[in-house]
Amino acid sequence: MRQTAVPHGAPAADAPDRERFADLMAAIATRQDREAFAELFAYYAPRVKAYMLRLGAGAALAEELAQEVMITVWRKAALFDRKQASVSTWIFRVARNRRIDAARRAKHANFDQEDPILHPEAAEAPDDAVSAGQRERQVRAALTTLPAEQVDLLKQAFYDGLSHRDIAEKTGIPLGTVKSRIRLAFARLRTALGPDI
Repeated sequence: MRQTAVPHGAPAADAPDRERFADLMAAIATRQDREAFAELFAYYAPRVKAYMLRLGAGAALAEELAQEVMITVWRKAALFDRKQASVSTWIFRVARNRRIDAARRAKHANFDQEDPILHPEAAEAPDDAVSAGQRERQVRAALTTLPAEQVDLLKQAFYDGLSHRDIAEKTGIPLGTVKSRIRLAFARLRTALGPDI
């Protein structure tokens, strides 16, 4: 399985976690380490479910697909190559493929055969992979310049898949304030990243 960038809409792990997660994958692959799997499961299963929901799966299907993805992580951990991609990239590529498979299996589904999600992505050119890595580092660096409350709101909105209303209810922050802080965070990121990103 060729690893490329994290699929659109899929969350990425924080930079300090990348190596830790890669080490956990190695532990699963080499010695079927259940504790390593439990840690990966606790982190990724809810994120994969949120990703499935964003891709249009119902709650039950999203839960089922998240479980299938994590079983695949356990069974196929040896296929992961940290030199090719991050654990997030690998897991969310598996998740995307499971969602495509589920859409194809659904007898009642009326989906557009030309929908891009149903077609495999072309292999990423090496220079594109380098550019994507550079962009990822720039975005991560720009995130460190934001106030902690803005980063937290962005993570809840994009990593955890919460709506602005859900974030407001969870945090006790007024809905308008949640929206304005997220808009302000995006404006600061655009300024920090410049027009070329």
